Amino acid sequence: MNNSKLVLNSEFGNFETFLMNIKDYFNQNSNTIHKARNELKVIDYEGLSLVVKSFKIPHIINRFVYTHYKPSKAKKSYDNAIKLITLGINTPTPLGYIEFFENGLIKESFFVSIKFEYDFTIREPLLDIGFDNKEEILKEFGEFTFDLHNNGILHNDYSPGNILIKKSFNSYIFSIVDINRMEFKELYYDERLKNFAKLWASDDDLITIVQSYAASAGMNEKRAIEDALKYSHAHKARINFKKRLKGIKVVD
Repeated sequence: MNNSKLVLNSEFGNFETFLMNIKDYFNQNSNTIHKARNELKVIDYEGLSLVVKSFKIPHIINRFVYTHYKPSKAKKSYDNAIKLITLGINTPTPLGYIEFFENGLIKESFFVSIKFEYDFTIREPLLDIGFDNKEEILKEFGEFTFDLHNNGILHNDYSPGNILIKKSFNSYIFSIVDINRMEFKELYYDERLKNFAKLWASDDDLITIVQSYAASAGMNEKRAIEDALKYSHAHKARINFKKRLKGIKVVD
């Protein structure tokens, strides 16, 4: 097996050298914008600001699985981005991905996209009661989420930091990231309302979002709000219970 596999968006044919040498570019760059299980850096190249996501090296069993049975997270990120754009959903433009192999098994992988110049994430209006134009943002977010679901898109990590927002005249542009954990299918009622739970929104904010969503979806507003709150409360209780077991201070 070759030591690497590269897939490049046809719009960026001149970036093959960048992808082939991505480990050097990544290691020499200090502009980290997120570092947890995976690491993201912004790297400027050929006049473009690129977001490069380096995925954590899988343990040996998953290295075997991602080599022979399942697509890697880098490949899923790229493929999902292409599909989202085809469906008219905003996500940073995918440039490509590359996988590196060792002893016949995948080891390192990188996904590259064009940096989306956003103004804030949904986290800021959810946390700041006085955030400018907060109610309108939450209403438009409800409409955006309906658009996602109506296109058969379930983002399984629909959390505040993964929803980017850019001001555009009198409205807002929403863009989703961290898209490797995503399903494309027809969504049933409960899946739709459970999808709001990871926002960790206050009851009042969630009501505003779900009112807008229900209006777009033609749902019974009262029932939709009750169910969304139920799923949100259950999610918070479950996470807080786990934190208490670990001795971590909880925020309701």
